Amino acid sequence: MRRKLRVAAYAVVVRDGQFLLARSPGPGGVPEWVLPGGGMEHGEDPYDTVRREVEEETGYLIEVTGLLGVHSSRRTFPGRLGRAVDHHGVRLVYEGRITGGELRNEIGGSTELAAWQPLDAVPGLVRVGLVDIALRLWRERPAAGRVGTAEG
Repeated sequence: MRRKLRVAAYAVVVRDGQFLLARSPGPGGVPEWVLPGGGMEHGEDPYDTVRREVEEETGYLIEVTGLLGVHSSRRTFPGRLGRAVDHHGVRLVYEGRITGGELRNEIGGSTELAAWQPLDAVPGLVRVGLVDIALRLWRERPAAGRVGTAEG
């Protein structure tokens, strides 16, 4: 079995009861809402990753105002030639505040739409599990930087 580690950084940006999300083509072509953010480049600091990814996916510049927590997940995926991949994802979840830029959609990237969603509408959205984890981190602000796990 092949092993793969992926480290990523995401932002929770809430303004006036609205939550900034991006939409990604999900499995089977069903779009799903995701947090703005993504994978670190080799040698990149996660603080810089989250700022870069938010700008790429939403057009906004953000100030990182805090580290909300870390989420770790481990899953096995089918690989090429029948060789499974043991995937370990480590996700740093930051809080951010808009400091500039304008809302726009990403072109040629991993997301297709950026939008503000009312916080109370999030439970009705098709979304990845990390959205719920990040909202819990934002609301509860656990001292250990960790909440119960969920897939996604």
